Amino acid sequence: MSTTVPYKMGVSRALDNAKQTTETVLTEASTTMKSAAENPKQATTNFLHTPFMRAALPFINGGLAGMTATTVIQPVDMIKVRLQLAGEGVKTGPKPTPISVFREIVAAGKVRDLYTGLSAGLLRQAVYTTARLGFFDTFMKSLTASAEKKGSKIGFKERAGAGLAAGGLAAMVGNPADLALIRMQSDGLKPVAQRANYSSVIDALARIAKNEGITRLWAGCYPTVVRAMALNFGQLAFFSEAKNQLKTTSLSSRTQTLTASAVAGFFASFFSLPFDFVKTRLQKQTRAPDGTLPYKGMFDCFKKVAKDEGLLRFYRGFGTYYVRIAPHAMVTLIVADYLGFITK
Repeated sequence: MSTTVPYKMGVSRALDNAKQTTETVLTEASTTMKSAAENPKQATTNFLHTPFMRAALPFINGGLAGMTATTVIQPVDMIKVRLQLAGEGVKTGPKPTPISVFREIVAAGKVRDLYTGLSAGLLRQAVYTTARLGFFDTFMKSLTASAEKKGSKIGFKERAGAGLAAGGLAAMVGNPADLALIRMQSDGLKPVAQRANYSSVIDALARIAKNEGITRLWAGCYPTVVRAMALNFGQLAFFSEAKNQLKTTSLSSRTQTLTASAVAGFFASFFSLPFDFVKTRLQKQTRAPDGTLPYKGMFDCFKKVAKDEGLLRFYRGFGTYYVRIAPHAMVTLIVADYLGFITK
């Protein structure tokens, strides 16, 4: 028998098997599409309950919630950054107010200048808030399951630990976008000839990496991580704890969420503002002609600001910061709560 006969038979069988597999896949796909067309709600529910989507939803919902909140709060964030950079290095320097900063920005350009850096802010939320809310939800589910196996319930300590860990991990991932946001927002403070005039967050990231080195994208990472841990400790841990405590009250579910998010916003602001202040200073700085930087690091910045500008400088703009953090926290947590409800 010719050796080509078994070969041809093998090829024929392989082709038949491939044909059958293709027909099966097409039949299943057709059935799935028909079922989805007849009952789209059930198809959506089935898709949302696949293992992959159950793991991904906390991250997706977190990112969408954060981006929604940033779009609403961006003008306040712009004013907050300008307040923190005013009078740098001088204890008796200018003492701007949110109103004066707002007027100055509008007078110097257009109202839309208040949205300078929005692309960087959205990218930051897409990375940072996606990660921190996703990690927090994942950690909380794991801790809850572990506690239930032991016949107990998780407490504030576990919530605080989940918030700290989620914030720290997310901050490291999101630092480049955060740095680009600060550079874009502070660019207007420089003399016209020295401005970078970044066209977008991608342009800012590319030029910083090219001109200053890619590691510069993680400038201020340490205070950013500490700030994120402090903010998430205040925001996520207190939000979760407040919601848990409010369950026994007569307040409606919506009112409970609003109250808990307001409480979370205050504590997030109080714990994180000093680190946010230092982070802004470190990320804004650029090298002088001799290659030196105003601050060597987080601790050096803390020391110099305390000595040259006074301890209270770290809490300058607390009202503006709270107005930025609290609504942002409220919008983020409420939207994430709602998205979690409709996708459960």
